[in-house]
Amino acid sequence: MNTQLLWFATRGTGIVSLILLTAVTVLGLLSITGWQRPGWPRFLSADLHNNLALLSVAFVAVHVVTAIIDPFTSLGISAAAIPFASSYRPLWVGLGVISVYLFIALIVTSLLRERIGQRTWRAIHWLSYAGWPLAVAHSVGAGSDAFAGWFLLLTLACIFCVALAVSLRIWLGRSRREELPYVVAESRLPAPFAEREG
Repeated sequence: MNTQLLWFATRGTGIVSLILLTAVTVLGLLSITGWQRPGWPRFLSADLHNNLALLSVAFVAVHVVTAIIDPFTSLGISAAAIPFASSYRPLWVGLGVISVYLFIALIVTSLLRERIGQRTWRAIHWLSYAGWPLAVAHSVGAGSDAFAGWFLLLTLACIFCVALAVSLRIWLGRSRREELPYVVAESRLPAPFAEREG
């Protein structure tokens, strides 16, 4: 395979992953504030959050695989699996590895939510507050475009969106904790049956 193609694939999937993970984080933060309105289509709230999370996993997987087989970085499987074991920018690649593990934990526990229970799922879901900044740090420190003007603007836009969502979460000061059993149950139902009755 062409090494330049691998390099572009690694860069491109890394950038798309950052955008997708930012969108997932923002939607997750907004969903707990109850920003949805009655009659709001489900595909704009819980479904979009879940589907973007799964799509981000696919892009992260391609990003990791292309980085492993790209001869420029000579990453290797151990560097992609063990934090800080990389010879290429070990700190920044290590932060990316930890971020991937945190997001894998989020996805797996979300898929197993019924079996592990709501309390355990919620506790692990708090990891997203660590996973996203680690992904941003990885992008800035390990990325070959880190100091390109367009990438700095993109990174600042991602940070701004998450900061705005966090601010809204704090400012609204509302929690859907009392609705959590309904929200959890709703996310398991097909969309036509997930409408609130009454």
